[in-house]
Amino acid sequence: MKKILLLFCLCLLSCTIQSQQVLIYTHNGEGYVHDNLTASTKALLKIGKENGLQMSVSDDPEFFTESKLKNLDLIIFNNTNNEAFYSDAQREAFRSFIENGGAFVGIHISTGSERNWPWFWKMQGGKFRSHPEFQAFDIHVIDDSHPSTAFLDKVWKWEDECYYFDHFNPAINILLAADLQTIEDDKKEDYPGTVFGEFTPLAWYHHFGKARIFYTALGHDIKHYQNSEFLKHLEEGIKWTLKNE
Repeated sequence: MKKILLLFCLCLLSCTIQSQQVLIYTHNGEGYVHDNLTASTKALLKIGKENGLQMSVSDDPEFFTESKLKNLDLIIFNNTNNEAFYSDAQREAFRSFIENGGAFVGIHISTGSERNWPWFWKMQGGKFRSHPEFQAFDIHVIDDSHPSTAFLDKVWKWEDECYYFDHFNPAINILLAADLQTIEDDKKEDYPGTVFGEFTPLAWYHHFGKARIFYTALGHDIKHYQNSEFLKHLEEGIKWTLKNE
């Protein structure tokens, strides 16, 4: 009897996890498009499969209607850039999804999406401003209590574009920050200068109303989507947003 009950509970848990619906959104408006989209989408689909998630992929803004979004649990803006939507109706459908508790994950240049929409900056936690050349630098783990960073060393040696942001939402909880002393950038004194002291935020999470939000600025290079530490960082961020507690 106990064995049957255990199997029933495991089945129920499995069905609950599998019922979670995730959209990987890859739309880029006019402007620069990252060449990592194939690799990043493949990596996200693998994460979804390994965690029993029902994943779909779209680069079509016309997907954003309330009827299509109502069955989703999470939307991942995977390296989206510039205009993410064609119309205000699509923006309002997305806003409604978030305000009704839908989860959101942003990857790398997703903070460069919707650059004229203040609500979007606040929701995601900040707005992309600029970056120096791709280079090696040190990342410090600011919060090691979160599952997306708990497994990392205190200093993470990394090679990427070090993103600078403005229009931060003060409610964000910073997870990772770049050590600016290890960044070569002749414009660094202009911004971020001393705004954040010797560090600048690179990844964070927060609660936005009823929604869970996770963002990481890492992931410019195709090879990043084969890096086990980065993939675990992404996976744990995704899983955190889908928790109901």
